[in-house]
Amino acid sequence: MSKSHKKLNQLASTAICGNDISSSVLYVSALAISFAGQYAWITLLIVSFVLFLFRKIYGEVVGALPLNGGAYNALLNTTSKGTASLAATLTLLSYMATAVISANEGIHYLHHLIPMMPIIPVTIVLLSIFALLAIIGITESAKVAIGIFIFHLSSLAILSGSIIYFLMQNGITTLFENWHFPITGGSITNAIFLGFAASMLGVSGFESSANFVEEQEKGVFPKTLRNMWSIVSIINPLMAIFALAIFAIPLLQSDAYQNTLLIQMGEYVGGDWLAFLIAIDAFLVLSGAVLTSFVGVTGLLERMTLDRILPPFFLKKNKRGSSYRIVIMFLLLCISVLLITNGNVKLLAGVYTISFLSVMALFGIGNILLKIKRDSLPRPEKAGWLSVIIAILAVLIALWGNIVMPPKEGLPSNLLVFSIYFIPTILFIAVMLNRTILLKAVLKILDAVFDPLRKFSVVSDRKINRVLQKINQQEFVFFTKGDNIATLNKVMLYIERNEHTKKIKIVTVLEKGNPGPPNLKQEIDFLDREYPAIDIELVILEGKFTPKLIQELSQKWEIPINFMFIGSPTEKFPYKIEELGGVRLII
Repeated sequence: MSKSHKKLNQLASTAICGNDISSSVLYVSALAISFAGQYAWITLLIVSFVLFLFRKIYGEVVGALPLNGGAYNALLNTTSKGTASLAATLTLLSYMATAVISANEGIHYLHHLIPMMPIIPVTIVLLSIFALLAIIGITESAKVAIGIFIFHLSSLAILSGSIIYFLMQNGITTLFENWHFPITGGSITNAIFLGFAASMLGVSGFESSANFVEEQEKGVFPKTLRNMWSIVSIINPLMAIFALAIFAIPLLQSDAYQNTLLIQMGEYVGGDWLAFLIAIDAFLVLSGAVLTSFVGVTGLLERMTLDRILPPFFLKKNKRGSSYRIVIMFLLLCISVLLITNGNVKLLAGVYTISFLSVMALFGIGNILLKIKRDSLPRPEKAGWLSVIIAILAVLIALWGNIVMPPKEGLPSNLLVFSIYFIPTILFIAVMLNRTILLKAVLKILDAVFDPLRKFSVVSDRKINRVLQKINQQEFVFFTKGDNIATLNKVMLYIERNEHTKKIKIVTVLEKGNPGPPNLKQEIDFLDREYPAIDIELVILEGKFTPKLIQELSQKWEIPINFMFIGSPTEKFPYKIEELGGVRLII
């Protein structure tokens, strides 16, 4: 087991994910205005409402299953590994696009101050610095994130104060003139639809907190959701209104203002010093979003590796308890994407948008499945059915809007770019999920093709069989308190379809004097005959089912806790799911 380390408090946790979501103020107001014009602030308020609904959706799922992995964890405990892996793939792509885009855009803001600076090499340096921070440890990373977060909010407060003072001196005539400006591109409804779809970019990062919830102190997670919602609900619509009160819409929709709107606003109302402050702030907070990506993806991939979707190679930790191999792999992936796109990270917009909107939709679906399949599982709060359905529909509308949105001149469609990155990634995950089947197929092909060369074939047989044996020798455990044959059969079906193993222990823990389920032994004997490929062992223990017992059995049998299963506990169950150390729910 890894060494225990200090958990993150509310400020640190909010700062890590807040830098990502609050950095949206640098581009989302301008983006919303480019599609919705004078109605941009309305679209941003609609986004705030959708995010408000997702607060309880995330709160319910993570409250019931407080484990790293976000949407992957939610679906893993309610569906199959295959479905959960789809959410994990989308989350990974979202983090990759976030890291590359944020790092590159941050360097562009710095380039605004230092024009001679080479963008791509410095972007690689920035990505490497934050990879090093992630390797050093999440607690140290949080200190950097807090500093960036406080500086960002302070800079926005100074900018807002300067704009309010400017408007008090010069009036809001421009705001009224913009309100009556003709709508471009059709009706008000279409403008608000496209503006809403574009504005949903402003909530990217909301899902990050769920991916490192195990690193947070108890009760911190719902507070991070509240804090992130409050920030984007106030800052983003407010900046859109400020922009409309200062500049005419045609100017706001120009390329120059789209890329550096806040700098233009700062320079106009406060002069060069304020523009300089916003440029530095933009560089820092976008860099903070890079850190969020490294922290989030580490929590996600650690969980996937523990569940044997990714090779165990990635579980190696350093002395500080950081999975440095995951960080290095993600860094290399980000650098390769940056070099492939040659710094034109606008090509990643489709990956960025479609991925994280799909993850949010899947999280909503995970909430519904949790209600249906794990209704008895205790949870601190519940999202109403109507609010969940409205939230999912809103995200799907935004997703559709981004798919049909006309691409910028010279760039392919969002869906095409997304497919280019998504298909190879999901194929790799599919190979990892079905590697035993593929290895068996390879084994048969080798036998057929190289049969005349028996020496080569025999050597290959031995090596591949060793790999298969190593995979299948992992033992699993299911704790049962009854002898219901239907329930036990569901367990065996799940093991057969989702896990690679040849042995499972069916364990029942009985208090002294309790004779136990009368038919359990006969039912186990029946199942042992029905599933000849899996050795089923019945273990009856005297004692009490506690987290301590789980830990003791895990050490005694050398079986990781995440390979131990239970059915969904009821409200009468004396322990919370997180106290069991990672035991999975499959019934």
